[in-house]
Amino acid sequence: MLPEKLPKRPGYDITIKMIYDRALSLFPDMEIVYRTSRGVDRYTFKDAASRMQALARALESLGVKGLDRVATLDWNTHWHYEAYYAVPMMGAVLHPVNVRLAPSEIAYIMNHAEDKVVIVHNDFMRLAEAIVPKVSSIKHVIVVDAESVPGKIGEAKVHHYEDLIRENQGGYDWPELDEDRPAAMGYTSGTTGLPKGAYHSHKMIVVHALSGALQLATLGPYKITSEDVILHIVPMFHVYSWGLPYIATLLGTKQVFPGRFEPKAALELIKREGVTVTAGVPTILYMLLTAAEEAGVDLSGLLFVAGGQALSRGLAEAARRKGIKVMLGYGMTETAPILTLATVPPKYRDRAEDLLISTGWPIPLVELRVVNPETMEPVPKDGKTMGEIVVRAPWVTPEYYLDPEKTEEAWRGGWFHTGDVAVWFPDGHVQIVDRFKDVIKSGGEWISSVRLEDAISTHPGVAQVAVIGARHEKWGERPVAIIVPKPGWKDKITTDEIRRFLMENYVEKGEIPKWWLPDKVIVVDDLPKTSVGKINKRALRDQYYNVLVGQG
Repeated sequence: MLPEKLPKRPGYDITIKMIYDRALSLFPDMEIVYRTSRGVDRYTFKDAASRMQALARALESLGVKGLDRVATLDWNTHWHYEAYYAVPMMGAVLHPVNVRLAPSEIAYIMNHAEDKVVIVHNDFMRLAEAIVPKVSSIKHVIVVDAESVPGKIGEAKVHHYEDLIRENQGGYDWPELDEDRPAAMGYTSGTTGLPKGAYHSHKMIVVHALSGALQLATLGPYKITSEDVILHIVPMFHVYSWGLPYIATLLGTKQVFPGRFEPKAALELIKREGVTVTAGVPTILYMLLTAAEEAGVDLSGLLFVAGGQALSRGLAEAARRKGIKVMLGYGMTETAPILTLATVPPKYRDRAEDLLISTGWPIPLVELRVVNPETMEPVPKDGKTMGEIVVRAPWVTPEYYLDPEKTEEAWRGGWFHTGDVAVWFPDGHVQIVDRFKDVIKSGGEWISSVRLEDAISTHPGVAQVAVIGARHEKWGERPVAIIVPKPGWKDKITTDEIRRFLMENYVEKGEIPKWWLPDKVIVVDDLPKTSVGKINKRALRDQYYNVLVGQG
């Protein structure tokens, strides 16, 4: 009789070492380019693997064992890449920390995670000096990209990364690990309360990488293969850099690590290294476009995979005019992170231009629904009825670390609740229309701030736009648009002008209702950003929520 559950045999576990082994076997000469304070250098994956072994030996010599957490405070560097593999493959837990958060938030996160060792870029030594003494669990600090290091920070001993690598040559016997063993963890940004810890197992991270690579390499119209060159712009301290350091290694692509993201330096790397693919939040695309225009750099042929926030039609069109290929993806910290990609199946290629900047289709193994959050019943697939995205996938975090109350709330009904409001269509693709906290509630009806932003972004004088709900004495909330104008348009972008544009191009064509038109337009020089580069609507609401009070 066949067993209901197959017996588990040693050595058959799906772990991150499988990605490492594949690359070492098939792509040992895969080129890895990296920028440091001393300039641009390069090595092969075989070289990186040797250093990963040395790093594991070094960490073991410092007392790292079991599920000890090894934190990082680093940019997108080859040192960070080495930790992405060495730490989980030795059995410890990688914990990339968002360096853009406030020091008090970082201290809270590191205390909550009980980090034992932290790998720190020299740029963050002052930050480390302020934080490490407040985190009693930290016993060792390892510094990268530094000429010299102090002996101690607080009670923690300080080491130079390269000294540890030199002292620990000689290989390392990677242990056989259970595929369900925690491999890495990250924390939410804490915009709606204290940051929450989400962790993921070896199997979760590998299956996520396989699924993402499968969709990117097989569906079009744009594909990523071993012939491509990937520039890692998505912060490696943010949701495992969207899994790209694992996906790129699986595919065998040349990888470029720019260190700290600086638009001009990134353009130089794109041109010199023949970069064909990069990814980031839409703000990064805007910064690259602006810098390229100022420097006269041709970015035609570059594929930019956007995520983290809706990609406005106006920005997408500006990129396409420069020959840049754009595509959107969707995910979150808790989902490791990719849930959907706007890779367009062949039968829908006649609509590819629009579909490429939609939220897209679930990648393989993701089960996604758009539901009434109260009844959990799916809303109609009519492209109009809004509901919440709920998901199940092999890589969704099973719980928030040490937070059963938030876990129960997030997983109610047996599905993970994303907090994203969306519509879905008969062809299966999804379009996010807002976050629940960003939906404008006017007269008992919902207005999608994302849809309004998308429409306003197509105005020829608009560089960037954010729409928020401002308090209104009669309707509860009404939309207000905060706009960064293009050069020469500052005095022309008015409330009347934006309302006229929307009336002629969207309302009269039946694309948005008239009552959605913003009550006010505010022109600013810049929009506030979150720690990962998204437009910070919370800060805008704090500043402008009462701007309509007393206006009828």
